[in-house]
Amino acid sequence: MRLAVYCDGSIVVTTPFDLRETIADKFIREKTDWLFAKIAFFKQFKGQPIARYSHADYTKHKDRAYEQAVERVQYFNKLYKFEFNKINIKNQKTRWGSCSKKGNLNFNYKIALLPPMLADYIVVHELCHLGEFNHSPRFWKLVSKAMPDYPSIRDELKKTGVVLL
Repeated sequence: MRLAVYCDGSIVVTTPFDLRETIADKFIREKTDWLFAKIAFFKQFKGQPIARYSHADYTKHKDRAYEQAVERVQYFNKLYKFEFNKINIKNQKTRWGSCSKKGNLNFNYKIALLPPMLADYIVVHELCHLGEFNHSPRFWKLVSKAMPDYPSIRDELKKTGVVLL
């Protein structure tokens, strides 16, 4: 199941075709606090333009994002020494990055538009998934090795004006 809140305040629930409606209802009720937080987040931008990005923006920034990602992964991996497959730059609408079970590190091209500390946090976050493929306390301990102040950086990333649309 997937639950998304968009900048216009719309909420979309995506479920498997054969899922019982009561299960989806329960899922939504369990996510109520998260839903209200996301709606409140978007309300702060009411009346302000939210940047929308095009394929041309992706084309313009992807090479710089790739160079940045490669350089920062190499830098931080001196500490972690994780093995990974390859680094990809993508044009995602809902993610800053991801790490696949195959060891691929994927980053949104918009990391090139972020302040360096926020982009570094995304790199470290995805790199640490190579060592811990979840968000357990052990994962956050890995993140803190390179970024002891990661909670404040993560909070700043959530407030950033770069919206993934």
